[in-house]
Amino acid sequence: MQITFDQTELRYGAHVALQPLTLSLNEPRIGVIGLNGSGKTSFARLLAGLVKPSAGRVTLDGFDTVADEKAVRGKTGFIFQNPGNQIILPIIRDDVGLGPKTQGLTGAALETAVTAALNRFGIGHLAGRRPHELSGGELQLAALAAVVINQPDLILFDEPTNQLDLRNRALVKAAIEGLPEQAVIISHDLDLVADFPRVLVFDQGALACDAPGIEAIARYRDIAGC
Repeated sequence: MQITFDQTELRYGAHVALQPLTLSLNEPRIGVIGLNGSGKTSFARLLAGLVKPSAGRVTLDGFDTVADEKAVRGKTGFIFQNPGNQIILPIIRDDVGLGPKTQGLTGAALETAVTAALNRFGIGHLAGRRPHELSGGELQLAALAAVVINQPDLILFDEPTNQLDLRNRALVKAAIEGLPEQAVIISHDLDLVADFPRVLVFDQGALACDAPGIEAIARYRDIAGC
């Protein structure tokens, strides 16, 4: 997918959350790093069409996130920092099947789709479980299954390994690495994005660096003073 920011700016009153940004992205894995309040979350929310730019535009394969909102939503999926907030039904299989069910899929076809989505991430055995019974990594994978079942072209992750232990972090990292879909990952986990072909570093609402993972991380460390 071709992602384009064209003089895109985001303001909240007098506060500039993202300074005018122009760039094009088409890499399979794109990392987004920066200090808290640097503009990386604003970047992601603009990309997902969750907020409208104050100036300029954002397009995904030519579809404008404002003028073509429905088409953009169909092309993108978003995994929240706390995936428990987006798993809304009490049983995992029901939550994963919610999207296609609202689109009219029923019966055996729905069950097959749900099973395939869960098995894709090795969590088919969790189908009948409740969200509070899952580990943090399992919740991330369940939320991811609920997103990929809708066949997005692009998946955005907000801090996918935040507060995960080593085992669950490894589960989530492997799932991200294995995605055929394009992915944009916002993260403070520098090791997660170190091998990415492209990593964006934001600082005070501006793009401070656009480079491969190792180079971008070095720039981020300069900004952070560590």
